[in-house]
Amino acid sequence: MQQWLRHKAQHADKLLFFRMGDFYELFYEDAEQAARQLDITLTARGQSAGKPIPMAGIPYHAADGYLAKLVKLGVSVAICEQIGDPALAKGPVERAVTRIVTPGTLTDANLLDDKHDSLLLALAIERQRAGLAWLNLANGDLRLLETSVEALPAHFERLRPAELLLPDGLRSGLPESRAVSQHLPDWHFDTRAAAHALAEHFGARDLAGFGVHDEQLALAAAGALYRYAQATQLQALAHVTRLTVEHESTFLRLDAATRRNLEISETLRGEAAPTLLSLLDTCATSMGSRWLRHCLHHPLTERGIPRERHAAVAELVGDSGNGPFAALARALGGFADIDRITARIALKNARPRDLSSLRDSLARLDGIRTTAGAGGASARLAELVAALATPQACVALLTQAVALEPAALVREGGVIAPGYNADLDELRAIQHNCGAFLIELEARERERSGIANLKVEFNKVHGFYIEVTHANVDKIPDDYRRRQTLKNAERYITPELKSFEDKALSANERALALERQLWDELLGALMIHIPALQQIARAIAELDGLAAFAEAAVRHDYRQPEFCNEAAIEIDDGRHPVVERQLDTRLGTFIANDTRLAPTRRMLLITGPNMGGKSTYMRQAALIVLLAHCGSFVPAARCRLGPIDAIYTRIGASDDLASGRSTFMVEMTEAAAILNGATERSLVLMDEIGRGTSTFDGVALAFAIARHLIEKNRAWTLFSTHYFELTRLAQDYPVCANVHLDAVEHGHKIVFLHAVEEGPASQSYGVQVAALAGMPPAVVREARRRLALLENREVGSATQPDLFASAPPLPEPPHPALDALRDIDPDQLSPREALEKLYQLIKLAKL
Repeated sequence: MQQWLRHKAQHADKLLFFRMGDFYELFYEDAEQAARQLDITLTARGQSAGKPIPMAGIPYHAADGYLAKLVKLGVSVAICEQIGDPALAKGPVERAVTRIVTPGTLTDANLLDDKHDSLLLALAIERQRAGLAWLNLANGDLRLLETSVEALPAHFERLRPAELLLPDGLRSGLPESRAVSQHLPDWHFDTRAAAHALAEHFGARDLAGFGVHDEQLALAAAGALYRYAQATQLQALAHVTRLTVEHESTFLRLDAATRRNLEISETLRGEAAPTLLSLLDTCATSMGSRWLRHCLHHPLTERGIPRERHAAVAELVGDSGNGPFAALARALGGFADIDRITARIALKNARPRDLSSLRDSLARLDGIRTTAGAGGASARLAELVAALATPQACVALLTQAVALEPAALVREGGVIAPGYNADLDELRAIQHNCGAFLIELEARERERSGIANLKVEFNKVHGFYIEVTHANVDKIPDDYRRRQTLKNAERYITPELKSFEDKALSANERALALERQLWDELLGALMIHIPALQQIARAIAELDGLAAFAEAAVRHDYRQPEFCNEAAIEIDDGRHPVVERQLDTRLGTFIANDTRLAPTRRMLLITGPNMGGKSTYMRQAALIVLLAHCGSFVPAARCRLGPIDAIYTRIGASDDLASGRSTFMVEMTEAAAILNGATERSLVLMDEIGRGTSTFDGVALAFAIARHLIEKNRAWTLFSTHYFELTRLAQDYPVCANVHLDAVEHGHKIVFLHAVEEGPASQSYGVQVAALAGMPPAVVREARRRLALLENREVGSATQPDLFASAPPLPEPPHPALDALRDIDPDQLSPREALEKLYQLIKLAKL
């Protein structure tokens, strides 16, 4: 226990998996926590201070499954292995922590989600500025950013880190995050030490060549992050070969609310589908899926790269959809996750099947290059194809060294290919030729001794032996030495058999040890190929993502957007990409609509019925803009876009109970962020602002917000409302235009046409929608009466209408029999039911 206590003291904030034979044991509070979280048995071992020591254990071969559960719960684990030989140990076997597993430093394929990055993020704050540094340890991508404190929620939503590193002094005022937080000493966030450590890591005099100049807070965060990541891996981070400084102007600004409202990769209910990502992700590789997710959350402001991607997608689509996108997807099928395998090679924890799949995938590069480069017109495709040059030396080494179908783990043996090492081949020959040698020895000894029934055999207790019956004992040669006496026979050993026994019994153990040594040497030899492998991984990921864009273009009839320098948003026959597909599955038809914004038409005031499609119409415009800036084709017959720097949305709201904010407060906070941040190049979606308060307050706020957007922000704005008073803005501001979602009313029923027409709507049809929702008929009738009252009343004061005031006498209500008659649908009645209804009507008529 002294050994356990010493290691636990060094890793007090983690569960300690302590290797004892074939189990990892946990003690004291660790055991109690593991028993609760892993649903394993809690027992006891020995005593301390007169009390039993709590203990729990898991089999070492099942550890990955338990680690995965703990990581999902945000628990960090230190794994303490036996590094000494139990046979040689005079006291406790020597042990050491060889691996630390935390939510943000995962590299093992069994613990990572194939389609999600697991990021480690460090944060430093000074006054109103924040420095961020984040590392994807699974591929070595390290990035820095400096921003304002108020922008942190947007970046947290964009990055979704798995683990957050904070200075000890930073305990409050942080945005909400699902990440596990770790507090580190403040001195870990030292800018000078960070600059020195990172420059030394990259072999540079300073970091100016990486674009690091005035990002002092981000650099401080990077220093803490680098130190923490090294400590968890217990080694240098050889695969971290690049440092990227991000700038907020690089990407379209999408705040946290916008990312949620547009349902880019997660629905408002927190589900993975249906979303924009789930629709587009037909990638053949997990690298492609991760690239696509990153791409959709990072639409580019500068339009050069999106244009290059558009050209690449156009080439993959080809004329009439007959381009090579489908062939490329087939060629990429089953391609290894080189991105993450490379990291495991660098960290020396790659498994045998990592390298065999790497070898097999690299051998397919020539075919992929041929397929992807078939057209040759796209500069971007040509650049990606050029990056797929086969690293011949790497392939040759893997082919020579790694078995065709290696075991899952090095400790199981059979991972090094035959012919790679002569000593290993000899040890394997001893193992494999054991049976043949014994048969041949038995034949020789029978001939030499003249004993026809002599046997050469083996058991685990006595090893190899020659068995002779008592009747033939007098015939044994002089070099036989007795090993065991039985009732009817004697067992002997000879110098030759003893020599073979020593080799055979130790051959397996020595072969495993040699394979482990050769494996470590192989990983070391592969280190020089890491930059080339990372380049290939990036190219494969983007090719796969572009092929997915091309498939969506062909399958869903997307068109190539056009960028222009004029101020404009012109979308002809635009569709909502996700809603359109959902309607297809229910045999519905999506109604395409135009969106036209120009310097003389900067705001669309959108009115129309509930359920008429206002929110869908607004969201589709934002998603089309986003897709265009990602490099995808878009769901529209034609799309022409001028410069855009941000997308803001204020759509829907709910209480933020954790922060004590009401629905209305959330709505106003989001609206304030838009008014404070939007520019004349921003696209703003405002959906029914002002609903969460009284009617007059809501109208006043909506009017003031709309005026501010027109006069001050001058942003491209889609502004939906049920306040018909706002439609008068179009009379005062020529840049404001009224449009409405059309509907047709027949009797008390409504048919939604979902078509956008010029001019304001005549009404909201709220009562009709309530009837469609299944509201009791009596409630609907009362609502219609009250609506008629309110519409006819003249408001003569500054106070708003009082729904509970005494109403003027209403017309005589219809007779109950008429009400009952009105509720009857004769087409739905059987003859018997019709007769029963008739009797009921007769009774009512007598009232």
